[in-house]
Amino acid sequence: MNRPRRPGPPRLLDGGLATELARAGEPVEAPWWTNKSLLVGTRRERLRGIHEDFLDAGADVLTANTFRCNLRTLDRLGFDPGSGRAWMVHAALGTAERAAERYPGVDVVGSMGPVEDCYQPGSVPADDSVLRAEHRWMATELRRCGVEVFLVETMNTVREARIAVEEVVAVGGVPWAGFVCGDGAALLSGEPLAEAARAVEAAGAAMVCVNCTAPERTEEALRVLRTSYSGALGAYPNIEERGPDTSVEGPLAPAVEPAAFAATMARWAGEYGLDLVGGCCGTTSAHIAALARALAGEHAAAPGGSRP
Repeated sequence: MNRPRRPGPPRLLDGGLATELARAGEPVEAPWWTNKSLLVGTRRERLRGIHEDFLDAGADVLTANTFRCNLRTLDRLGFDPGSGRAWMVHAALGTAERAAERYPGVDVVGSMGPVEDCYQPGSVPADDSVLRAEHRWMATELRRCGVEVFLVETMNTVREARIAVEEVVAVGGVPWAGFVCGDGAALLSGEPLAEAARAVEAAGAAMVCVNCTAPERTEEALRVLRTSYSGALGAYPNIEERGPDTSVEGPLAPAVEPAAFAATMARWAGEYGLDLVGGCCGTTSAHIAALARALAGEHAAAPGGSRP
């Protein structure tokens, strides 16, 4: 069942933060990943500049750099188990909020990824209480920063996604749940995406997204979702040449040029009634700018349409 898109264009999410950090010369590799950009001085200024590049491009939803600020990453970096860990979450939110100060109407959202590995479902802790405690810590710290919308993203199992969504709801936040998919509109765990969407919707997710997934698999997933799920829907694909593969480090050129990316995303927005569009790994500010222009043109062409 195709659901008509809500009035107006979809919200425009930013792009691949790690991609842009790497392109700017920031090392994005284990064990720090994107967390080095939160250190004081020029690194944090570089991060803020990348946020501002996405906002200049037209993004109206800005993702704080908290994806890798979870307990496991911070423990591996040797941070104090007490208050010594939380400062990175707060630094990420503060940097994003400062970047958004000059852009009215922008929402800063907190990112919550899997507690272990985005692409290895077998690495998800088997103990629900462990998962719940770790996601509760992140949700609590983000909420203390004033975060209202939580991007629970790149989830590869139904169980972890459901628990993360429940913990966001428990702290009074609004969760958007994003899944990384393989072939056949299934999570990397093999679980059907339609089942995952129903599970997180029942747990309180206000939107279901397909993210960090190759474009052809993303469209397959959207097509299947629209036959079984009638809620708010978003998409922000992975367009790196290597796709969702952590075996290669360093920046790679996008496999899709900005104009082609924008045309595809604008088409998806109309065909699948998307409420949120943007990009994941490989997506630069040029891609987001092209998409902003495409969405503005499409909406202006609709009867009575105009972009705010």
